[in-house]
Amino acid sequence: MRLTLQTSPLSDINADWLVVGLWEKDSPVGTVALLDAKLGGLLTKLREQGDATGKVKELTPLFQATGITPKRVLLVGLGPRDKADFASLVAAMATAAKSLSTKPCPRVAVALPDGAPIAAEAILRACAHGFYQGSNSAGIRKNANERTPPEEVCFVGADAALQDSVRRADIEGRATNLARELVNMPPCDLYPETFAERARAVAAGTGLDAEILDEKQLAAERMNALLAVARGSDRPPRLIVLQHRQGGNKPTLALVGKGVTFDSGGLSLKTTDQMVDMKCDMAGAAAVLGAMQAIAELQLPVNVLGIMALVENMPSGKAMKLGDVLKARNGKTIEVLNTDAEGRLILADALAYAVDRRAAHIVDLATLTGACMVALGPDVAGLMTNNDAWSQKVLAASAAVGEKAWPLPMFPHYREMIKSDVADIRNTGGSRYAGAISAAKFLEEFVGDVPWAHLDIAGPAWAEKENATRESGGTGCFVRTLVELAIRY
Repeated sequence: MRLTLQTSPLSDINADWLVVGLWEKDSPVGTVALLDAKLGGLLTKLREQGDATGKVKELTPLFQATGITPKRVLLVGLGPRDKADFASLVAAMATAAKSLSTKPCPRVAVALPDGAPIAAEAILRACAHGFYQGSNSAGIRKNANERTPPEEVCFVGADAALQDSVRRADIEGRATNLARELVNMPPCDLYPETFAERARAVAAGTGLDAEILDEKQLAAERMNALLAVARGSDRPPRLIVLQHRQGGNKPTLALVGKGVTFDSGGLSLKTTDQMVDMKCDMAGAAAVLGAMQAIAELQLPVNVLGIMALVENMPSGKAMKLGDVLKARNGKTIEVLNTDAEGRLILADALAYAVDRRAAHIVDLATLTGACMVALGPDVAGLMTNNDAWSQKVLAASAAVGEKAWPLPMFPHYREMIKSDVADIRNTGGSRYAGAISAAKFLEEFVGDVPWAHLDIAGPAWAEKENATRESGGTGCFVRTLVELAIRY
């Protein structure tokens, strides 16, 4: 899908479909008002008749609009103008894209909404992300394509200076779809070695420095917690280290992702219902890889370290056992009381590695706990931190690009939940209470004094059901947030 920008009147655009947003309870304004005039007041009549109300995600196709160049017009409801934000525009345009991509459509033109209470460049990027989201299917292994993305999406607005925003939107959209593709890949095809090869190809194509640590190198790096999780599988683990160095002497931002390419639970075996979507347990690593690709292609003047810890968690005679005590990279000992609490074990070594690589700030992303979904639902990530100032910057970045995160407390008394009688800490909280927080308190043990934020993306990383704006499956969440954070860093 190619993104372009054009400043001609909407009525003169040569396109198979022209997508026009309508505000709820507002008459057409700006370029849409001019289009309405060319259509003889048709948009106003449709509104007065109640056929195009502007309600959020409402679609009204016009197959025989006369007096204009576009062959067909699709009206999409944007909701109330005063409540519009990045996320609402993404959702509206994703609804339109999902409808249009059911049939081949070479060229789609999109009228950039006039009067939204956000910057013009953000409006364009939100609309572009909506088209990337709505035009792609999770059925990557089907013989027949369910969706056909348009060959070209042309954004029509009055400001030719938005060309840089078109470039950024394209780069971020492709990066998000990379993360989605990886999450949707079957575990027979995506495992630590093949994920690592994909990362190597991304690095080669973008100029990132790449290191891929195998099991022998991981042992030499004292990553015993990560190796213990991997022991039960025939698939060997990997640690991917990508580096973008264009910030000179500036500090380094580390992005750390959990990459359990399949999680059976190990000897603490999951049920079938719990296990069926566990190919998505590497969504944190997928988000980091997508973000690193975008950061490199944007040539941001920053230093960013991307670390992805990759394992399979499987049961076997070699598997980690309950009662085992592991010694992590930073020397802390961990009593294993649940082999299905494995994500925090691989992140422990990865976070300690980021500290040793002199990261000045860290963000980790992980599909870590079902408890976070219980607390916040399936669409909101939990954010936990050892540094409130740093967490506010992460939250500001996520809000700016329409991705939802919410802070959870990290009071000192939560540390009591991970105390062990036989080791420094244990890998479970010991009860059904505050599960997301006790997991974060565990991770906090491995970051020292470095400002760190943990995003538990167990909910938003995977869509269980299809809806008007998206397919089921991987969402590619928080790629945009990480890129925005790097831009602000």
